[in-house]
Amino acid sequence: MTRPAFHLAIPVDDLGRAREFYGGVLGLSEGRSDTKWVDWNFHGHQVVTHVVEGARNEAGRNPVDGHDVPVPHFGLVLTVDAFHELAGRLKDAGTQFVIEPYQRFAGEPGEQWTMFLHDPAGNALEFKAFRDESQLFAK
Repeated sequence: MTRPAFHLAIPVDDLGRAREFYGGVLGLSEGRSDTKWVDWNFHGHQVVTHVVEGARNEAGRNPVDGHDVPVPHFGLVLTVDAFHELAGRLKDAGTQFVIEPYQRFAGEPGEQWTMFLHDPAGNALEFKAFRDESQLFAK
């Protein structure tokens, strides 16, 4: 199935640190770039890091499954194997997780693995993997 690709532009304060994180830690390939922005291949989607001076703040947190989820956030739904491989790579890189990798909704519709973290500029990311991806929108 061919899905439309999304485009997301996010603020960063240092392109060097963005390159280390998105290219090095997450392993994304770099596309076009300039002195103030970089395009990243986010598993077939386009995420662009734009240099914007100033501090970032979360809008808030929302309780989900006993955890305070940062809002806003973005990320990917991965396979279970890819999720665990990424979690290991992030741990090896010394990532400070907002919510450590864990399985939530066990035995319920939408059972999944999830983890939350911030990039070096403070943007919140979530990566998740469903035991059964057909339950992505299960109630």
